[in-house]
Order: sequence, then structure tokens, then C-alpha cells
Amino acid sequence: MTERAIRFDDGEGYEQMMGKWSQMVGSIFLDWLAPAPGLRWVDVGCGNGAFTDTIAQRCSPEAIDGIDTSEGQLAYARTRPGARLATFRQGDAMALPYPDQSFDIAVMALVMFFVPDPDRGASEMVRVVKPGGTVCAYVWDILNGGFPLDVLQEAMRDVGMKPLLPPSARISPMEPLRTLWSDASLEAIETREIIVQRTFSGFDEFWRTSQLGSGIGPRIAAMPDDRREALKARLRARLPFDANGRITIVARANAVSGKVPA
Repeated sequence: MTERAIRFDDGEGYEQMMGKWSQMVGSIFLDWLAPAPGLRWVDVGCGNGAFTDTIAQRCSPEAIDGIDTSEGQLAYARTRPGARLATFRQGDAMALPYPDQSFDIAVMALVMFFVPDPDRGASEMVRVVKPGGTVCAYVWDILNGGFPLDVLQEAMRDVGMKPLLPPSARISPMEPLRTLWSDASLEAIETREIIVQRTFSGFDEFWRTSQLGSGIGPRIAAMPDDRREALKARLRARLPFDANGRITIVARANAVSGKVPA
């Protein structure tokens, strides 16, 4: 466990910082997964509903259940257009409140590395999916520079700050993720690297957006002014500005999918 928990309770803030990234990755992930219409989904760690809404818009599901620990995030999720097909509830990824074989597909979108016991989280998804159904996930490749805020984390290291990592960051590279699925006795395991990019109008937009997460924003706000300015200077030096001052950030996620044995 990290010395300070990373929590997401502000659905609006999360939308600006990470929700847009989630939808970009999620769209590519669903194209790769190519699920049939009319299925029952469970979105484990649904957060503010960014990926739940993408499922609703793109996959013609019969129904979606979304579960998350944060009631603040769930409140935002219920405002999305896709909420008409979804049922949201508060709960724990390691103890899903559903009977065995309740769903056709279980998914964790940018969540598995936040689960304290990933093996238990994967096993719970397997438990609630019907034989022949799909268990799938994607995570930022956070240990290999794939996180959208990696450039800020590197600047933090430059000034002697240690960025907070999710409690199970070790499973984010492709091979540990594949092993996690194999250990859960899933079959027909497939993996996919997903690369996305997002352009910011300039430094101020990137800086403001990056502060909206609980793992970074409060720590930077608590810094002395001179140290914060030093961090901003290091960040400016690392950012890839174009001729018009815009910044394009490239991020990378690892995805995995497997089938529950029939």
C-alpha cells in the first residue's frame, strides 16, 4: 500500500483530468473486443461512468451494472446519457454484490492496479460471469511511462517529490497482466497495447487539468511557493510544446481479455 491512498471522489474533476482519456482508450478497447449486442455487462470500478457511458453508446447492451467505492463518482455517473441503461451501486471490487454467473461480460477500465488484491479482484469478475463469457480490463502502463501524467511525475522527481503509485502498480505491464488472467483460469487470453493522445491548448490548461486528481493536486497545493515554481519550471522544460504553444501528450494502456471456461 502507498503511504497515502489515491481516491477519486470528485466526478466533475475526474472527468476533466481522466474521464476524457478513459473514453479515448475505451473506444479503441471496445473496437478490439468487438462484443455482441444484447449482453449484460458489469463495469467494476466504474468511477464517474466514463467507460460505462461508452459501453452504452457503442455496444447496444441489454443492461449494465456499475459498481464503485465512491458515492461522489457514482452521483456524476448517474447524470450521463448512458445511465438510462445502467444501475449504479457502491461496493467493493474484491467482494462483488452479485450472484454467480450474473453477467456476460465483466470489465475493469483503468482500475485493476487500484485493487489491493488483484488476484481476488480477477477471481470475483470470473465468479460473476457466465461460462463462455468474457472477463477483460485495461490499465495504464504506469511503470513504463504510459500514464498520461508521466511527464508531471518525472518533473516531481526532478524536485525531490516521490509520486504516489496505485497499490498494485506491479500488474500494469503486459506480462504481469496476462499472468493475472492466466492465474484466474481464464482461457483464450488475448492482449492489446492501446496508444492514445490528447492535445492541450498550452501550459496553463495542462497544469490546471493535472491538479484535479487526489494523488497530485493536494500535494502540489501544499508546496511552498518557491518549490511549486521550481516544479512548474521543470515541467515546462519536459513538455513537448509545438510552434503554437500547444502540448500533445501520448499515453499507453495495456489491455487483456479472456473467456470463462465453459
